Amino acid sequence: MNSLNYPQLSKEVSYALRHAPWEFELELDAEGWVAVEQLLHSLRHQAQWTSISEADLATMIDQSEKKRHELADGKIRALYGHSVPAKIIKNIERPPAVVYHGTARHLLETILAAGLKPMGRQYVHLAVDQETAITVGKRKDSEPALLAVDAQKAWQDGIRFYRGNHSIWLADQVPPIYITVLRP
Repeated sequence: MNSLNYPQLSKEVSYALRHAPWEFELELDAEGWVAVEQLLHSLRHQAQWTSISEADLATMIDQSEKKRHELADGKIRALYGHSVPAKIIKNIERPPAVVYHGTARHLLETILAAGLKPMGRQYVHLAVDQETAITVGKRKDSEPALLAVDAQKAWQDGIRFYRGNHSIWLADQVPPIYITVLRP
């Protein structure tokens, strides 16, 4: 029986691929991909991951509700959430008409004046549904503000959007003109 802690493995892989690849001696390509064997070699130096395999990574991805990672052709990458210095290249795609952002209430005034900016990340994270946005917002505020972004109008005006996964969209930034407060 496999006793791997897949949620913990997901956190470790996310940290390696999103935030500190150099700590794991990984070299991400322009789209954030790294060879699976390179990641496995690095992880196997830690006691809890000594027998980790590509199949374990596939199981980790399959069991994850948030779908943070992708495996293809012997490579793995994080789909979103990067804070590494080199910008991860994403394909521009047409977003849903409206996307949502949950945030701490004390940030509302700043957001309504300056828009949504990526802060310590490479992209602004937007959700396809209100529930996901609220869940994300609760990381910083127990009763987060809920914002709607008129992505259709922003797209028509030249704002670029990128698919993060099935429930997350990314943008370089979102000016305040496209933001409506649904719940302060």
